[in-house]
Amino acid sequence: MPPSQPRIVLQNTEDYRESYANSVQLRASLWDFFLLFGRIDPSANDNVNIRNFQGVYLSPQQAKALLGMLQQHVSQYEASLGEIRLEPRGDNPGFIQ
Repeated sequence: MPPSQPRIVLQNTEDYRESYANSVQLRASLWDFFLLFGRIDPSANDNVNIRNFQGVYLSPQQAKALLGMLQQHVSQYEASLGEIRLEPRGDNPGFIQ
């Protein structure tokens, strides 16, 4: 008989919070991936000001699992609501808005 799967119980810690991010920066190393979440400040005239509020380290395994989940959910979203278009900024081709 195969072993039973453990029951997963989700609990929020005391410092749990939810926030909106319209900026995510990524750094990768041999050991981990680092996601830096922030919000773009629209009040800046000639600068793009990003206010970072949370950094999260992921193991390579968790990063790959996240990639798979995001691919699945984005595909479902686009199948229901249409293609999500990304528009690169002309002055910085690595910056997507």
